Amino acid sequence: MAPDTVSPKSDAWARLHWSGRVPLTWRILAVNIFALALLAGGFFYIDGYRTRLVDARLEQVTKDVRLLASALENGTTSRQDAIILNFAQILDNRIRSYRPDGTLRFDSFRSGGPVYALVDPNEEPLKRHIARFLDKLVDRIVGTRNFPMFREPKDDRASAWPEIGEANKQNAAVALVRSAPDRTPMITAAMKLRDGSTILTSENARDITRIVRAERLNLALVLASAILISVLLSLFLARTIVRPLQRLASASVRVRLGRARQVTIPRLPDRRDEIGTLARAISDMTQALRHRIDATDAFAADVSHELKNPIASLRSALDGLDTVQQPELREQLLAIAREDVRRLDRLVTDIAEASRIDAQLSRTRFEPVDLGQMVEGMILARESRGMENGVRLAFARPRKDVAVVMGEPQRLALVIDNLLDNAVSFSPPGGLVQVTATVASDEVLLSVEDEGPGVPEAERETVFRRFHSVRPEGESFGKHSGLGLAIARSIVEGHQGRISIADRMDAQSGARFDVHLPLAHLGDPGISSE
Repeated sequence: MAPDTVSPKSDAWARLHWSGRVPLTWRILAVNIFALALLAGGFFYIDGYRTRLVDARLEQVTKDVRLLASALENGTTSRQDAIILNFAQILDNRIRSYRPDGTLRFDSFRSGGPVYALVDPNEEPLKRHIARFLDKLVDRIVGTRNFPMFREPKDDRASAWPEIGEANKQNAAVALVRSAPDRTPMITAAMKLRDGSTILTSENARDITRIVRAERLNLALVLASAILISVLLSLFLARTIVRPLQRLASASVRVRLGRARQVTIPRLPDRRDEIGTLARAISDMTQALRHRIDATDAFAADVSHELKNPIASLRSALDGLDTVQQPELREQLLAIAREDVRRLDRLVTDIAEASRIDAQLSRTRFEPVDLGQMVEGMILARESRGMENGVRLAFARPRKDVAVVMGEPQRLALVIDNLLDNAVSFSPPGGLVQVTATVASDEVLLSVEDEGPGVPEAERETVFRRFHSVRPEGESFGKHSGLGLAIARSIVEGHQGRISIADRMDAQSGARFDVHLPLAHLGDPGISSE
């Protein structure tokens, strides 16, 4: 019985039900590429790395401009120019000095030549344009802070530089970052001297752009290689999983459409994984289905054949009633008709029982059954009704709760009843039928021995066929349908057991029917410890 409530785990699976609509190949690709997407987060780390480089460069430029200001405080004008020029060459900076009135007094580029040149993007080759485009794309994705554009003022005065105005207000070194036309950082720093003049340093930090581009390129190459390998491996994995499943699904559809005879389910013997196990399970299931269909066809043919004989006899008897006038003959015909009706009733009952066994066992919930207690009760019931031909029953009852199996009590009782009926019918007058129930090798062995003629080895498999009946001499025709042992085997096999025929252990005349059933364990459903 299904539970009344649904567990949180079931709810979680229900929320993931949508994933079943996505093909397995795409899901494998998505999982693997998602892991690589985490690697793509390295671009955010590189952006932070660039920010740290710029901040470190600002701090360094601020220290340099302070050092330059300290060196200029104690020097003459001519000496100051030499110091500025020397600093500019050492630091690869452009250093400018402005008078207290804001006019330009000294420019290292004019005196010593430029140490860097601002690149015009329009004059660069195509690969540079591609590099800047990729820079813009990545910056937009990772949300990089945009710096204001750097432009050289047409009138180079102190008032044209906001960092100089801020340095005069704070009376301290002030550094700013801008972007050159080619998107490389331009770092400037200004500081006011005691005589009212100001100095301004500017640096085109192209090395920062080169470092960031190199790191991004390395990460992109690693990411592209990983994506390519992941996609190829995902497609390979999907091929090894999806293709066999597609073959199995196609074959299963053809079986469903009624083409089981023409369909061969691939067993995939070379695969030792879950797919191979599934393939072999489906193949075995298909084979079992074919055997079941064959058995059903054979059963239908046997039923038709077995029903024709009593029906023909009944028709002949009824037809004869119209022509026979003698009371004695009419009574004989009526007796034949009644016997045929009883035979038909018995056949229909046994046929119905045999046809329902498999379906009923598949729906039945097994429970613990003490075979010793069951056999003892059935023997006592038979003895109370009286035994045929004075046949005796003997049962060596095991201890309680020893011979316990998992099964359906009514079906197991039917097996025992059919075996007892068979043993009693073949026993001579006053014969002894011995029943034992023992436990050995993790199973329960139920044996029924009689003192009859026994079963030849050539017939020990045939007697379990439907409608196969070899009856003892003197028994009236049609008393048995020939389904008893067939029903017993079906029930035993439905309980994961087996039934067989052997000679008596004491070498005396007779047959022994052995029923092997799995022993119930403490962990089985319905078994609890006291």
